[in-house]
Amino acid sequence: MEIFNHNANVPFLRMRKVSVAIAILLVIASVVLIFTRGLNYGLDFTGGISVEVKYASTIDIGDVRKALDQAGIENPVVQSLGGSRQVVIRLQPKDDKAAAAATAGQSESARADKVAADVMAALKKERPDATLSSRNFVTAQVGDELKSDGSIAAIFVIIGIGIYLWIRFERRFAVAALLTEVHDTLVTLGVIALVQREFDMTVLASVLAVIGYSINDKVVVFDRIRELFRLSRKAEPEEILNRSINTTLSRTIITSLFTGITMAALYFFGGTAVHGFAITMLIGIVVGTLSSIFVASPILLWLGVSKKDLMPQTKDNPELARRP
Repeated sequence: MEIFNHNANVPFLRMRKVSVAIAILLVIASVVLIFTRGLNYGLDFTGGISVEVKYASTIDIGDVRKALDQAGIENPVVQSLGGSRQVVIRLQPKDDKAAAAATAGQSESARADKVAADVMAALKKERPDATLSSRNFVTAQVGDELKSDGSIAAIFVIIGIGIYLWIRFERRFAVAALLTEVHDTLVTLGVIALVQREFDMTVLASVLAVIGYSINDKVVVFDRIRELFRLSRKAEPEEILNRSINTTLSRTIITSLFTGITMAALYFFGGTAVHGFAITMLIGIVVGTLSSIFVASPILLWLGVSKKDLMPQTKDNPELARRP
């Protein structure tokens, strides 16, 4: 199955100055957005209170939100939990001085009990069959630990990928992969910071998934580059890299298209709990696909990859050198 002609010769490498310049600008803009606007951290990272509620019959999430809004409970995050009769309500702590003064001297458990009581009073006013299942208090300290652990996990994933490519291919491929992975991750986070989408554990998981998905595309292109370098006698590196992109283009687009369709289905039919994961994956798929086509190979070319870098080395092993 092919979308594009396998023997097409679209000159992607001729656009390398423009494509890499755009990639650099996107990275800079993303870093600026992350440090100025910041990520809109959810309850998992900021701390707060979660309340699980059960109903005797089916409940619509919209009705739950409406009941909480009418009671003056601000910015509740309502998600279905294990079906259509159980919901989890997450509330972030208030930063205003009045709220701090009102809860001064109270323990975390007492504050959680008060918030849970307010929530249940609002819900029972509309649906008397609502019952409290559980309530939990998440401290900001736990959120800070999750932030640092998530950042360390992302860094280790990228470094591990670079080491693998260094061993599997050649150091120039590892450098190109590391640079494009940093590009894909930062641009994805930059878009999230721009739209101020809530950043919770599901979004963090999707960012790590984006890193793995993105490198998969690049490994396919890199493998074709190595194959064509070994098969060609006199072709220039630019020609080899360009031909590699063209021959893998259908595979890249088809994979991205069907993965995108899967994420769209997850967004529309998976419920609000996975909206962040699906949207982040969709952003990462677009960014990763474009970087595989327009960024990774130009970096390889500028790093000076050549045929001799990928040919088997036998001069240091006399036994291998004697073999036919």
